[in-house]
Amino acid sequence: MRSPVSRIALVATLLLAACGGANSRVSAVSEAGGPGPAGDYPMVLGAPFVVGGVTYTPADTLNYDSVGYAEAVAGAGVSGAHRTLPLPSYVEVTSLDTGKTILVRLTERGPMTGNGLVALSAGAWTQLGAAPGARLPVRVRRVNPPEAERALLRTGHQAPARMDTPPGLLVALKRKLGIAPAALPADTVAEPTLPKSAAPAKPEPKVAAQPAPAKPAPAKLDAPVAAKEAPPPATPKPATPKPLPTSASAKGFLIQVGAYSTQARADAAAKATGGSVSQVGKLWRVRVGPHKDRGQADAALAKVRAGGYADARVVVAP
Repeated sequence: MRSPVSRIALVATLLLAACGGANSRVSAVSEAGGPGPAGDYPMVLGAPFVVGGVTYTPADTLNYDSVGYAEAVAGAGVSGAHRTLPLPSYVEVTSLDTGKTILVRLTERGPMTGNGLVALSAGAWTQLGAAPGARLPVRVRRVNPPEAERALLRTGHQAPARMDTPPGLLVALKRKLGIAPAALPADTVAEPTLPKSAAPAKPEPKVAAQPAPAKPAPAKLDAPVAAKEAPPPATPKPATPKPLPTSASAKGFLIQVGAYSTQARADAAAKATGGSVSQVGKLWRVRVGPHKDRGQADAALAKVRAGGYADARVVVAP
């Protein structure tokens, strides 16, 4: 039986060999640790390497969340290759074309050519529903799935697909990747406005012609009529004190941390940022605020993003 040290040395050797060539192949699921939980340990990082003149330094980034392009390569199971995340590790891969999200086990360094973010095995590509030969825009987010789902991927099977990403979030992710026009602020709906010269004129309703009414004879006044006195001005009512502003009802600026498919994830984000959770349809939205001016909102936004929520943004309270 190989010792843990020898296993690490063997993996490091394979990684260095892969870095030396232009091979983005995804390896088969490793059997070194067996199909049980031991198959996920120890996680290996490896030394920095260069692809296309860019140096990549592997790191154990817990809150990794990035957008880029995926490519399909040969490989077994639902696995993938990444340039910096630990091996093995687990990520959710979302197609920015459809919003479909799947769970993938990263087993190798790559891609070793081009500027792609991740390389996916044929099984992962098929589960994602991507067209053969396509260069797919994706979101890659590191996760910690339950052992039952890890076991499925370690034995070459598919884990259940995640809830589809909502269209609004897809627009934001595409904009982050530079493939979508700028979106309107949250909770704002723009209505198309035509210039006056182009606006169609509304047809006037047709009214049947009627004879003009006869003018009444002027009334004779027997005596001058005294002018009526103006009524005294009404006493103004005391102003009703307005309730204190809240993040749900007051006008101002809010920090939208994100919208989550489960309440547990939303509660965790709210606890980390000091925000509040509200349900919108099938999603749970986390917001911080309100703030009375844009300066305070920008300062709060920087603090939220520094906490690991890179997609947070400022929105205007209704």
